[in-house]
Amino acid sequence: MTTVIAFHEVGDVDHWLASPKREEIFGPLGITVRTFVDPENRNRVGLIAEVPDLDAFQKVMQSDAAATAMKFDTVRPETLVLLVES
Repeated sequence: MTTVIAFHEVGDVDHWLASPKREEIFGPLGITVRTFVDPENRNRVGLIAEVPDLDAFQKVMQSDAAATAMKFDTVRPETLVLLVES
């Protein structure tokens, strides 16, 4: 299991928090996530993901399905930063 930290900005934090897209994309891969919101800038959010297969995670993150989910979730993709446990 690999831990991944991701953070990025969103246009609508309440929508992002309530969205089913994380489960739709990550659930089938056995990935679990915990979400976080910056209390000083609510449009800056993050998550900690427990990833059983890092290659599968990286592949899904490059997929059209992930791009569509990010758009639905109001993610600003240019702000996305991923940190992978070393």
